[in-house]
Amino acid sequence: LVASSLAYGRVAQILRSVRTVLDRMGEPRRFVIDATPARLRKTFSDFKHRFTTGDEMAAMLAGAARAMKRHSSLGACFASHAKRGDEDAMPALCGFVSELGAGTSLLSEPGRGSACKRLNMFLRWMVRRDEVDPGGWRGVSPAKLIVPLDTHMYKISKRLGFTARKAADCRTAREITAAFKKFAPDDPVRYDFSLTRLGIRSELCVSDFFKTL
Repeated sequence: LVASSLAYGRVAQILRSVRTVLDRMGEPRRFVIDATPARLRKTFSDFKHRFTTGDEMAAMLAGAARAMKRHSSLGACFASHAKRGDEDAMPALCGFVSELGAGTSLLSEPGRGSACKRLNMFLRWMVRRDEVDPGGWRGVSPAKLIVPLDTHMYKISKRLGFTARKAADCRTAREITAAFKKFAPDDPVRYDFSLTRLGIRSELCVSDFFKTL
């Protein structure tokens, strides 16, 4: 949750910020459950990641503590908001964020039309299990996941003809996910990691990739 919430900006800066937060917590779950809101604010009082403040980190972790105390785990919290008839994970994500506390730079509000790239990446990490995604949550189907739509995936998806929309918002993320479902209905976000590397890794070239298609 910490790593995905801070996943904006340069990779080196993200890694430093995530390490700072984790080092201060020690054992994350125990620390978050035991810490008071005042202790959380004190622990991260001087923390800064681009425009994210220590108060925002403390608020998110306090929300995570409330959710874990109520549901026993963040996974159980998310699952409690998932309904069998949901088209995708977005309704459950709305409920999950509402329990953690939206309204900060760390947690997008799904109901406002955002693509929620970092939250959908968090779900990808927690639900899928392979050489890339560690998994950990049970009872949530990978088929319900939505592509974590960032600039790289948006540009590649437009060139693949998966969307013609001009905004990289929630509707676009769902449209792109629907296109991937034609290839992998049970696991549409399986392509996210490999395709986004084309835009992220300096030694890879998107144009060269399309020449091979």
